[in-house]
Amino acid sequence: MKLYTFWRSSAAYRARIALNFKGIAYESISRRLRQGEHRTGEYLGLNPQGLVPAIEEGNVVIAQSVAIIEYLEECYPSPPLLPKDPLGRAHVRSMAQNIACDIHPLNNLRVLNFLRDEMHLDKDAVDRWYAHWIEEGFRGLEVLAKRHAGDRKHCFGSQVTMADVFLVPQMYNARRFSCDVTPYPTLCGISAFLETLPPFAAARPEAQPDAE
Repeated sequence: MKLYTFWRSSAAYRARIALNFKGIAYESISRRLRQGEHRTGEYLGLNPQGLVPAIEEGNVVIAQSVAIIEYLEECYPSPPLLPKDPLGRAHVRSMAQNIACDIHPLNNLRVLNFLRDEMHLDKDAVDRWYAHWIEEGFRGLEVLAKRHAGDRKHCFGSQVTMADVFLVPQMYNARRFSCDVTPYPTLCGISAFLETLPPFAAARPEAQPDAE
């Protein structure tokens, strides 16, 4: 399996965690976003969306981190990233989508570049934008984590789930942009524990071969 990735992409970070957690060997192929390597004709031929991550298995290419992780869960079900019961799976998906749908799309690189280059916002304004959407998303996620964490080490129950896979990269980004995460002690504690686990540690941006 090939993973098209970029070391600082939080969406690619999610995919790396999931692949590591499930013990799936993969070839890491960097597409450096700032150099536009995700917009080349070669890559657009594989992934017309021109984004990372994408996985290639045989003659099939799958883009979008949620779809990738759901695919891995269905094709490589052990160890699982979703609970067995439908209600538990719904709760985990809800928490993951809080990040994937409500936080990340507003704060990804192309949005930030648009704010800087097209809207001519200065660094302070862009940082305020970023912190606002972290706050909007983490506020509710903190409540859900308190409600569903069985051991205060995982977002749901006492096993790694898709919600954890999405939390750690988003917490990494929040800290990278100097967002105040002290109002979210449950999320901070969960992320701190998860970051010590080998599948998460190996997926960390600085541990990637294309890290700058």
